[in-house]
Amino acid sequence: MTEENQTQKADPQDAEKNKAFAIIGYIIPILFFIPLVTDAKNSPFAKFHANQQLDLLLFGFIGWTVSAVLSFVVIGIFLMPLVAIAGLVFMILGIVSAAKGEMKELPVIGGFKLIS
Repeated sequence: MTEENQTQKADPQDAEKNKAFAIIGYIIPILFFIPLVTDAKNSPFAKFHANQQLDLLLFGFIGWTVSAVLSFVVIGIFLMPLVAIAGLVFMILGIVSAAKGEMKELPVIGGFKLIS
């Protein structure tokens, strides 16, 4: 997938209005649903970032679960820091994208459309 395919155009007014929802959800991914239950539920920008936040939340949950299970065979001990670093990198990329008013998918995990 090229860089061009990963970035969608956002309405500047919509992005500016819902930027706070997008940023907060990356900092605390469990809050991904907030834009979906507020006035932002009709915002393509807010829905896009809510989906990316849900992807990030699931990545963290699955990554930590797999790491915990594999820690019994030592591999998980080395996997845990990688999951943490990747999660932090994804979070920063999401915050930067939201702050710029862009709808840019997170690398690797951002292609999953769980919220329509």
